[in-house]
Amino acid sequence: MTLAARHQAFHDLHQSGCFVIPNPWDAGSARMMAALGARALATSSAAHAFTLGRADGGVTRDEALAHAADLLAATPLPVSGDFEDGFGEAPEDVAATVRLAGEVGLSGCSIEDTTNRDGFSAYGFEQAVERVRAGAAAARALGRPFVFCARADGVMNGLYDLAEGIRRLQAFEAAGADLLYLPVPPGRAELAQVLASVTRPVNALAAGPLKALTVADLAAMGVRRISTGSQIARATHAVIRDSVVAMLGAGSFAPLAAAASGDEIDALLRQGAGQ
Repeated sequence: MTLAARHQAFHDLHQSGCFVIPNPWDAGSARMMAALGARALATSSAAHAFTLGRADGGVTRDEALAHAADLLAATPLPVSGDFEDGFGEAPEDVAATVRLAGEVGLSGCSIEDTTNRDGFSAYGFEQAVERVRAGAAAARALGRPFVFCARADGVMNGLYDLAEGIRRLQAFEAAGADLLYLPVPPGRAELAQVLASVTRPVNALAAGPLKALTVADLAAMGVRRISTGSQIARATHAVIRDSVVAMLGAGSFAPLAAAASGDEIDALLRQGAGQ
């Protein structure tokens, strides 16, 4: 699939229905997800940081762009980038990140309204809106389909309440964002409030209380896109923890009984690469 076809396919996925966009952390996980039926992929800042032995927020813009390019090369699928707060405070920083994302060949990216560079904090309302406006303008300047996602992360991080999160999403929509995202609302009722407050497509994160819902549940509510963030990577890390604790503690290799066969993984990797 050409890059132009990937961009158009990604745009079209957001126009109706509901789809799951899993978040790989390397070429191998990307190819497995593609082989298993994913229609698009998105990077995860936390999952990527884990592969480098760092905490979320410890990756530079150049590293994040190179990682996204690696995932883009791994499969024929469109890829969106999780680019935290745009790697800078100013609207111009966000615009530059979006422009670079487009140059790498990504079909979209998300930008947060919080930062953890010096401890978690939220950008002020007006600054947050101007950052989204700059990002949306940069996305349109690419001259091709590019899904610009604006995130209101303050509810998840305990920096503001749901009402403020909704106020920000409404302003982000007015500022030109294509997709709106408030990660980890307190529950289903709060997600319903988010969905009712805006008209643009909404992304939901399969984390926290929303993990109890199914794809069908979220689709029926009106969610357009479901991402997994670092959840699949964390599940993988849980397997590492549990299996190593068992073998080094109790001396048991029982957790390894659940391992997939090498032949199965090899086949999925070939299929995911489009071979």
